Amino acid sequence: MHKKSLSHLLEPSFRLYFICLAAFALATALAGHYGLAMAEAAIVLVLLLYFRGRSDARRKEILGYIENITYNMDVVAKDTMVNAPLPMVIFRPETEEVIWSNDRFLQITGERDHLFDRKITEAAPGFNTRWLMEGKTQCPSEVFLDGRRFLVFGHLVRTDDKNARSYLATTYWVDVTDFSQIRDQFYETRPVLAILNLDNYEELFKGVSDNVKAAMLSDINRCLDAWCAPTEGLLCRYDRDHYLLIFDERFLPSFVEKKFDILDQVHEVVNPNGLPSTLSIGVGRDAETYADLFQFASLSLEMALSRGGDQAVVKNRFNFEFYGGKRASDTEKHTKVKSRVMANAISELVGDASQVFIMGHKFPDLDCIGPTAGLMAVARKRGVTAHILRDSDANPAEQLVEELCALPEYEGVFLSPADAMVMADANSLLIVVDTNRPEQVLSQEFLESVNKVAVIDHHRRAASYIEGAALNFHDPAASSASELVVELLQYILEPRDLLQREAEALMAGIVLDSKNFTTRTGSRTFEAAAFLRRAGADTTEVRRFFKSDLKQTTVRYEIMKEARMYRETLAISAMDHPVDRIAAAQAADELLTLSGVTASFVLFPGADGRVILSARSVGDFNVQVILEALGGGGNAAVAGAQISGKTLDAVRAELLAAIDKYCEDNET
Repeated sequence: MHKKSLSHLLEPSFRLYFICLAAFALATALAGHYGLAMAEAAIVLVLLLYFRGRSDARRKEILGYIENITYNMDVVAKDTMVNAPLPMVIFRPETEEVIWSNDRFLQITGERDHLFDRKITEAAPGFNTRWLMEGKTQCPSEVFLDGRRFLVFGHLVRTDDKNARSYLATTYWVDVTDFSQIRDQFYETRPVLAILNLDNYEELFKGVSDNVKAAMLSDINRCLDAWCAPTEGLLCRYDRDHYLLIFDERFLPSFVEKKFDILDQVHEVVNPNGLPSTLSIGVGRDAETYADLFQFASLSLEMALSRGGDQAVVKNRFNFEFYGGKRASDTEKHTKVKSRVMANAISELVGDASQVFIMGHKFPDLDCIGPTAGLMAVARKRGVTAHILRDSDANPAEQLVEELCALPEYEGVFLSPADAMVMADANSLLIVVDTNRPEQVLSQEFLESVNKVAVIDHHRRAASYIEGAALNFHDPAASSASELVVELLQYILEPRDLLQREAEALMAGIVLDSKNFTTRTGSRTFEAAAFLRRAGADTTEVRRFFKSDLKQTTVRYEIMKEARMYRETLAISAMDHPVDRIAAAQAADELLTLSGVTASFVLFPGADGRVILSARSVGDFNVQVILEALGGGGNAAVAGAQISGKTLDAVRAELLAAIDKYCEDNET
């Protein structure tokens, strides 16, 4: 049918001409010239017969030519498929049944006979045909076949098989073994740079004789040499407590698989006072230049130290990965020199600013509002206008905020983020307290709009943190953000410059995060409390901020009643309805007072659809590492998380999985 229509298209049409000639002959006859009309009719008939004869001959020639071309095309197509330079195979994707394959495909599969009535997966084990049904033209992964690697290209053709539509898949197999080997070799030999820091160097060798120091350093070097030896990399010590290691990318997976066991090996080197050595490792990989590698490694080391040290952090061009740091081993590595330097820096920043804005995290607690009150005193001392961004929702520090608002010095101090956005100018300073993560601040939009930012925080740094800060006073060894601010205040103002309510606000923050001076408490914590007592802080007044009403108490004990033990020492309470967040946090604290409980977790659905988690721990159990896996943060003893888009049961399952992984990692 197609050939006939094609021949008609190529055939000239003279029908209109013959009709016109016949009309002229008829007109002649009507005019009475019958002889002439008969002659004209005879001529038209002869021409018509001649034309029909020539048309039939022409049609036969055209059809013969088309058949010849079609035959030649079929021969060429068949010859191309049979003798194609690429292995080819045609099969049914629904059943994986092979229809046809050329000799080259038989060669790569090692088959001698045809593959008719066999499945493609029998000839090529592991080959997945799903990508063809998804409309793709290239297999997303390489196919391994008889020690070779292949990229597979293909397409589907719809056919009619016994009045039922089906598909045939034609695939072409390209041998990329040599290319893949060169590519793998390139990536495996990419340089990786690591900076190793003996992060308790000062404490380790304080009061130690030179002979003992030399012996300990020799033991540490021996551990490092043995750990690095398999990489055949370059290890050199370029500072008293810093080492540089360069090795190939192919050795990094083994370090990761063993979770950088050098961290535990170094612990075995102990000074005469019983203090073990601790190591922090910053690793940079996947960079274009050695300068970028060193920058990645430096950022990783900074991240490891800001999270408390004794861990390894790996950074590529996209994100951070954390290893170790499972223990709540933040040690007091703080010096008064650092506090003095930071105090001078924050004082200069405040003095140079046109106005100061102070902002904490969402759902602020006492350790969030306390530091803001202390920084208000700094701004007042320097004569700079300051404002505090206020959360409009109910929060644990609401009572403290109301009492501060009643002070004459705080008239008009508290603002909404929207009002602060209007008031800010190019020379404004924003001080963020009690958090270092941009997504946790009260207003991320305001954070991004201010040119100059300072951060004061004691939580362990997560993968996301506020970058480009003009000042970053970050110390995970401190008990609270209030403690850090008090350390700054001692070098900026006199105790009499601090209002009594401000001193009590800072004291309340310390009491909250240190659990009444029982958790994460060092000598600096008591020094800060002593300064606040001299400034007029009344501990009786501070206790008022921790009182709860009958309703909160009832909710707290309801939460405790729902607690169930997990892994013998972990108390987990999952409420199926929204509860007061303050009561939930208090319940998590109180669960730790039960005998045998080393960590507690309280989770419940929030009014906005998110699932809220509060976690507390004592001893070496690090709840920050667990909740960090769920998108939360905090420190080893206190952590929290807010998870959107998931049900309570799903979050509880993820929490249990994170706990299991944490326990397995610590057991190994």
